[in-house]
Amino acid sequence: MADKSINIKNRKARFNYEILDTFEAGIKLLGTEIKSIRQGKASLQEAYCYFERDNRLMVKNMHIAEYDHGNINNHEPLRERLLLLHKRELEKLKAEVEKGNRSVIPLNLYINDRGLAKMKIALGQGKKLHDKRDSIKERDVKREMDRAMRR
Repeated sequence: MADKSINIKNRKARFNYEILDTFEAGIKLLGTEIKSIRQGKASLQEAYCYFERDNRLMVKNMHIAEYDHGNINNHEPLRERLLLLHKRELEKLKAEVEKGNRSVIPLNLYINDRGLAKMKIALGQGKKLHDKRDSIKERDVKREMDRAMRR
């Protein structure tokens, strides 16, 4: 029943951040939003997570296109959405973010076996410019090694 091919990734997350820990969160969605996600019409490119005053974790700037067959009750594409985690996970994330220099980043959005939309989020620390250059250098070296192995 659930389409396992839906896996929307935030491709720049691992390049811009050093991933320290990952969590799986549920998302509170509207009916037309889940239908659009099942069609693969969502983007995490500009998305980020933040805590509200009442310790709720929200995701902002996650774009879910309006549902094709929706009517006037269609959803707003860039609205803020609530992420659902266990209380102890929320407390751990909030404590790490309050330490400073750490962020909660959405990594990917997918449909699980039960047909529910889930988001993999990560606790990350921003990379410096020289770290990003090192990542590019490592990727190029790996690509050259793979080419040499194929010959």
